[in-house]
Amino acid sequence: MNDERKTIGSGGTPGRGNRQTSPSAAARSLAGGAPAKKAVAKPKRAADPAGKTTASAAAPVAAKKTAPKKPAPSKATPKKPTASKPAADRPTKPRLRAVTDEDAAAAAAAAAEEAARRTRTAGAAPLSAGIPIDEIFVAVIEAAQRVLGSDWESRVATLLATVRKRLSGDYEIDEFGFDPEIAQVLTAAVEPIAEKWFRLEVRGIENIPEDGGALLVANHSGTVPLDGLITGYAVKKYSGRNLRPLGADLVFALPLVGQVARKVGATLACQEDAERLLTGGELAGVWPEGFKGIGKPFAERYKLQRFGRGGFVSSAMRAQVPIVPVSIVGAEEIYPLVGNVPSLARLLGLPYLPITPFFPLLGPLGLIPLPSKWIIEFGEPVRTDAYEPQAADDPMLLFNVTDQVRETIQQTLYKLLIERGNAFF
Repeated sequence: MNDERKTIGSGGTPGRGNRQTSPSAAARSLAGGAPAKKAVAKPKRAADPAGKTTASAAAPVAAKKTAPKKPAPSKATPKKPTASKPAADRPTKPRLRAVTDEDAAAAAAAAAEEAARRTRTAGAAPLSAGIPIDEIFVAVIEAAQRVLGSDWESRVATLLATVRKRLSGDYEIDEFGFDPEIAQVLTAAVEPIAEKWFRLEVRGIENIPEDGGALLVANHSGTVPLDGLITGYAVKKYSGRNLRPLGADLVFALPLVGQVARKVGATLACQEDAERLLTGGELAGVWPEGFKGIGKPFAERYKLQRFGRGGFVSSAMRAQVPIVPVSIVGAEEIYPLVGNVPSLARLLGLPYLPITPFFPLLGPLGLIPLPSKWIIEFGEPVRTDAYEPQAADDPMLLFNVTDQVRETIQQTLYKLLIERGNAFF
């Protein structure tokens, strides 16, 4: 019987071990196992012709890979000291960045916008505020068309022709100082105010005679007598005839106002001038309430004052012309009269000194009339040719006809107020 301990590790080439065991493996197995070491990658063994593997082929490669590096010299070679440059003198390296599709699109859009801006402003000298002159010109034309209407060019041409004729002295006036060309210019100037600001509505224009004399009698109100100006515009615009207002003495005593009033056809409200106008076939206008009508408080609006002693009826009877009642709604709201300063008014020679919610509190801005809606209705004519001219000397007859005209206007005012509704909307 052989001793097994003598055969341990003796089955192969000395120092090599056999196929199953090696001295180190056998020793570890007898000792109960040694602590595991890190696995070291072993080189592959090359197969020999007898079928055994050997590490001779891989040994040089492994030895080459695991050869230790040469140790670095213990002392480093000292470098030459360099002078530090200030940050401003140091060359800056350009920072490169990739251009994305979004960046390219934004740059293209900015270039297109700049080109379009240069195209728009080419040939136009921009102002200090950066607004081109051509845009201002277009805005002025649009404003003129909005205010003066679609035929603004013909209106401007007519105005320039009138001014040229005035400068040359080639114009005529009648015995009262009426200038038809000035009246035409005033009508064109009042039209935007009447149509756009006051939204004027005219009714009963067919009651105005197409020719011959007639006397228009209307209510008076508004603190400032704009109702006479708007009535004259309505007559000229819708009937084609000129209205010759009969004004108080104060109108012609005021500087500049009296001269303009004469130019547009007004004359003194006296019986002689009224009869001359009516017998001459003119349309005369009278507001019998006078200063009492335009100076009444806002609380008494559309309540007619006295119509005087019937002087206008006497002039119509003597001239044998009809009387046309005129009712005006809207003038009471343009300057609501809430107060008066009688002492200062007497000092200035005025019939009253008005105080409104906006004047004199807002100064010149308080003189802008409020945009109330206007309605002017021309009533059916009251015939006076049924009476003899001598009937104008009968006071009772004059009173009855005057009261008839006044009552017609008052009832028409009540009706128009109901139909108009709100004064501003």
